[in-house]
Amino acid sequence: MRCWWVVGLVMLMVGCGTPSAPTTPVKTSGTGSPLAAKPQAVTIALNWFPEAEHGGFYAALVHGYYAEAGLDVTIQPGGPNTPVLQQAAAGRVDFAVDNADKLLLARAQEADVVAVMAPIQNSPRCLLVHADSGINTFDDLARQTDFTISMSVGQPFARFLAKRLDLSGLKTAPYSGNVAPFLLNQRSAQQGYSFSEPFVARQQGAETKLLMVSDLGFNTYTSLLVTSRSHIKKQPDLVRKVVAASVRGWRKYLESPEETNQFIHEQNPEMALDVLAFGARDLKPLCLPEGLAPDRLGAMTAERWETLTQQLRDIEALTDGKVQAGEAYSTAFLPTIKP
Repeated sequence: MRCWWVVGLVMLMVGCGTPSAPTTPVKTSGTGSPLAAKPQAVTIALNWFPEAEHGGFYAALVHGYYAEAGLDVTIQPGGPNTPVLQQAAAGRVDFAVDNADKLLLARAQEADVVAVMAPIQNSPRCLLVHADSGINTFDDLARQTDFTISMSVGQPFARFLAKRLDLSGLKTAPYSGNVAPFLLNQRSAQQGYSFSEPFVARQQGAETKLLMVSDLGFNTYTSLLVTSRSHIKKQPDLVRKVVAASVRGWRKYLESPEETNQFIHEQNPEMALDVLAFGARDLKPLCLPEGLAPDRLGAMTAERWETLTQQLRDIEALTDGKVQAGEAYSTAFLPTIKP
């Protein structure tokens, strides 16, 4: 994917060390005697190891927003090729976190999953080039010779680039999962996320220029909160509570991420605090791009879903008519939360 710290990482389960939750709500029995309301257990499965792109969900945990809603939430870390959408569709987890293109592809494989919140509006997906390469646009990149792009060619964004640009004169290498090959080769580009790899490259003394894939029009909602249609039908109140608390968490993370970043670092020690601080700062304009009011955080539009669905058809990742964009998401559970 994009994480340089993957190799050797021990996947840590979330829950240990969680700050104390607010006082448990109290209800009464039919006789009027108080009974402690038992929090409802909920699992949210991540598509990757804990990092800034999951910050709002962790913030809702750290700052007690899930607990306030009567929820006992466990955030389950992922990793390479973790099938979180399939797990959500099968009911093995209550919610999953993944990207919009992956959700549409999962629906094509009969996984009836639905996005209920989109915290990251503009995709952080990019290609890194060296700052002094003279490459400022994708067209500049396509004109290069004796040049290598390291990326996962099977991913939708890479297939989109190959269809949109003439990359026949460039070499393609497998994505290694870290920036080392890129740093060693001035005539190279590599895939990344704007809030991760550029910071790592800078730490190693390399300045980069980012070519944002969204600038070409392939702009997937990122870190979607996803659940199954069955869950929506059977427990709509639970979905509403999780969405509302998650929105609060994302707002909190974008405003003051420090405490949450410390917690994420404890779950994933390979994710250093300075990297997390950089990521949280870079995430804010992606979550709240110009024109999106703060109380619309998490919103989704039919136009964006229709566009992405058609793009996946154009690159033959989806069969025409197999997936309907309108069935892939719901905005019914999004609250309007004032600043």
